[in-house]
Amino acid sequence: MNTLDRRLANTPPSGVKIVPSDIVRRRFAAWQGIQADSVEITRRERFEYGATSPFHLLIAAERAERDDGETLVEGCQKSVLREFNRKLTFIPAGRRFYGWQDPRVLMRTTYFYLDPAGPLLDPEMRFHEVQFEPRLFFFDRDLWETASKLKTQVENPASSGYAEALSLVLAHELLRLHERPLAPPLLRGGLAGWQQKKVADYIEDRLDKEISLRDLAALVQLSPFHFARAFKQSFGEPPHRYQMGRRMERAKALLKVPAQTVTEVALMLGYAETSSFTSAFRRLVGVTPSDYRRDAA
Repeated sequence: MNTLDRRLANTPPSGVKIVPSDIVRRRFAAWQGIQADSVEITRRERFEYGATSPFHLLIAAERAERDDGETLVEGCQKSVLREFNRKLTFIPAGRRFYGWQDPRVLMRTTYFYLDPAGPLLDPEMRFHEVQFEPRLFFFDRDLWETASKLKTQVENPASSGYAEALSLVLAHELLRLHERPLAPPLLRGGLAGWQQKKVADYIEDRLDKEISLRDLAALVQLSPFHFARAFKQSFGEPPHRYQMGRRMERAKALLKVPAQTVTEVALMLGYAETSSFTSAFRRLVGVTPSDYRRDAA
């Protein structure tokens, strides 16, 4: 069991746990068959999140950008997408959802929990019998607009009847999506799921080397021009910046090992001179490797 799993062990099953909890401002509302949790992150520092809920979970990310991080939904390809403003995610009941991020902006999102057998839902819908599939970072205008109206009821409640009517519409929109599957994960020119994984794994295995744009493009059978555009759409930043970011994350981990000198870490990451490594680290992280090591200790 990893650290986040242990932290989630005592979490109520209906809620997404965010740690550290003191960086979160939440507003909660509940009606028949549905609960809503409006969440705002109040400080820009790394946080983790996760849940395995007996409810269907719909996430409406109003504002969400990160410098680094990953999101995983059981049954979906892991995503390291950097920008997912106005994106939706759907996690069927019982599926695991977890991840972490270094926020670029203060995140604002809403979690909707739908009880598959809730008293509000029309029995003729047979909602509890539907075997929904998970969906990560997609957009559907009708579903988004209904979720936005329901979020307003959390922050400025009018009447429970109106909120419950919106909840029923939300359930119908989810059924519509289930009956009409989304297109394969090639979003507006982005890389397909298998391409994202292949490129990310290739970079991760060669953080001590300079990888050319041409080599990465050939890996997924695209021209360098189309690859660069598709990569940025999928990962939220250009290939070279992504490579440098991953290299500095590896450097952070290595610097936490006291037995290794800064020079040794630099050599392990392909830098012939310690000064070049120090300059790159300071430019991307904001402090020198020595200062980072001291602060981490």
